[in-house]
Amino acid sequence: MPETASTTRAPDALLPSLAPLLHEWLPRQRWFAGKGRRVTGFTLEAATELLPLDGTGPGLLHLLVRVEQPGRPAGTPADCYQLLLGVRTQLPPRLAPALIGRIRQGPLAGRAVYEGLRDPRLAGLLYERLRAPGRTGPLRFHATTALPPALAPRMLDAEQSNSSLVYGDSFILKIFRRVSPGANPDLELPLALSRAGCARVPAPVAWFESGASTLGVLQPYLRDSRDGWRLALDALADGREFTTEARALGRATAEVHLALAQALPTRRLARAETEQLAAAMDRRLHTAAQAVPALLPHVPGLRAVFAAASGGAAVQRIHGDLHLGQTLRGSDGGWAIIDFEGEPAKPLDERRSPQPTVRDVAGMLRSFDYAARTHRPWNADWASRCRAAYCTGYAEAAGADPRADPALLRAYETDKAVYEVLYEARHRPDWLPVPMSAIERLSTPS
Repeated sequence: MPETASTTRAPDALLPSLAPLLHEWLPRQRWFAGKGRRVTGFTLEAATELLPLDGTGPGLLHLLVRVEQPGRPAGTPADCYQLLLGVRTQLPPRLAPALIGRIRQGPLAGRAVYEGLRDPRLAGLLYERLRAPGRTGPLRFHATTALPPALAPRMLDAEQSNSSLVYGDSFILKIFRRVSPGANPDLELPLALSRAGCARVPAPVAWFESGASTLGVLQPYLRDSRDGWRLALDALADGREFTTEARALGRATAEVHLALAQALPTRRLARAETEQLAAAMDRRLHTAAQAVPALLPHVPGLRAVFAAASGGAAVQRIHGDLHLGQTLRGSDGGWAIIDFEGEPAKPLDERRSPQPTVRDVAGMLRSFDYAARTHRPWNADWASRCRAAYCTGYAEAAGADPRADPALLRAYETDKAVYEVLYEARHRPDWLPVPMSAIERLSTPS
């Protein structure tokens, strides 16, 4: 497809005309990471007309915008967000919920601006652009296979840190809202796993980027699957065990780790690196304990857990944010693992760094605890059986039991529980007993 206009007719005037609307709209979006801090300004990184704005129909404007907010560390750039804005003279009633506002001045004065992904015509245009690899201004579109035409889009409402479109129940396009320079792990790792022949992860079929930043990834949509979190909750509600599923999920996790180790470099941590890792955990504990006094009596025991982690652990690329909600079980009973972006709040370089595989294991162990908490009375024994079954399944596939290095596994599970305490105290106080129960267990010497 030939390159089209990469900017609007008056790019210098575009952002000032949009700024009043973005000031109101952006902080209300679930994927906006700067909640609680005021927005002081915007910087336009790029503006691309994916569909011309001066036609008779709707236009589609792709923006990369830096959002200035106070409180960020010195020397770090402002967060950059990807926006896909629809522009129409008149907004149809069906798109009224997507309205951002009307522009009062500048090159788009009098036009209605709205969330373009909620317009099927514009969402369909994005898919068609992925079907035709090439450039549109600074945007580059890639595909690994021929894609079928004319698949009806729908936007999913469940995600928080990103946005997703499903096309005809065949493909799902994840659009990264907060973008950073560098390959996003949610593209990088599934591509590596596909090359390694790992079928546990849906292989990317198309993606688009700008500069060094990954902007969106298209993968097969596993429409007959259910996520592990919902399956676990259903088992609890029905009074059923979940150990068979947990054991199979442990095997699936190990297969993904083995494939990542085959596809990408691995190494071993030196003792000094392990000490640095423990020190970082200790700093996070200190911060959490200052904010949540209930942690204070457990601090000495938790510090001892971190100090006990020994050197020499193998590190490799891992999932980085593994829990039941990042897994899908198909109608055939097989497990798939999705969403390799890592923890979105962490810097991209940190998310791409090699880490011990037990970090992923620890995340899943904590997820079983959280699932059990939804049951009344709290079914802690159910979680313990799932945790053991998961580790057993992992050992069967990996040839090494994650419990074989109990000090390191305990340290990562403790670090995760400390994070959970801080999160729940700030956002869901009723859930604070879940991580606090783990804190009490982990801070007591075995």
